[in-house]
Amino acid sequence: MIGTGILKGMAVTLRNFAGSYFEKDRLITVQYPEERNPLPENYRNFPILIYDTDDAEAGLRCVACKICEKECPPQCIYIIKSDDKKPDYMGKPQFYPKVFDIDISVCMSCQICVEVCPFEAIKMDKDFELSKRERFDALLFRKEELSKSNEYYHRIHPVEAAAVDANLTAAAAAAEAKKAAAAAAAAKPATPTPPTPPPGSTSAPGEAPPATTKS
Repeated sequence: MIGTGILKGMAVTLRNFAGSYFEKDRLITVQYPEERNPLPENYRNFPILIYDTDDAEAGLRCVACKICEKECPPQCIYIIKSDDKKPDYMGKPQFYPKVFDIDISVCMSCQICVEVCPFEAIKMDKDFELSKRERFDALLFRKEELSKSNEYYHRIHPVEAAAVDANLTAAAAAAEAKKAAAAAAAAKPATPTPPTPPPGSTSAPGEAPPATTKS
C-alpha cells in the first residue's frame, strides 16, 4: 500500500512525542543550569596540570620538558623552563615550569599533549563553563589556573586516575629496588685478585713455583 512507510514513521514520531511527557528516559530537555546531565568518564575539554600533596608548586609533576609544547598542533601551549632546580614532592631535584600558559581560545581538545607527556603531568578537564566577556587575555590560562590537585583528578576521572596512580607507584617501587640493588653492590667487598705468575712459570696462580734441582 502506498504511504505505509510514511504512516509507520509518523506512528513512531507520535509515540515518542507522547512518551516525552511521561517517560523519564524520553525527556530530552534538561532544565539547565538547575539540572545537569552527568558527564561520561572519557569526556574531555581543556588540559590541566596535576600536582601531588597540598603544595601546587612543590607537588607539580611537570618538569618543563616542553614535549607537549612541541607536539601541540595549534601551538597553544607556551612554556618557559626554570633556570634552577627545586625538590619535588619526593625530594628529587627537578626543573619546573617558570611559565606555563595555555590559550584555550585556540586549543582544540585533541589530547595529544596528554598522550605524549612522560610524567603524567597534564590531563584533560571536564569543566566546560568557561565563557568570558573578553576574547583574548581572559582565555589565556596561566599556571596557577591550570594547576589542579590529584584529588580533583580522581573526582573527574576516577578510573583513569586510579590506573595512573598504580603505574606511578609501580615505577617508583622499581626505581627504589634498582637503587637498593646498586647500593648493595657498592657495599659488597671486592674479591681479591690472585697474583699473576712470572713469565715462564709452570705453576698455577696462587701456587708456589716448583723446586729446582742442581745438577
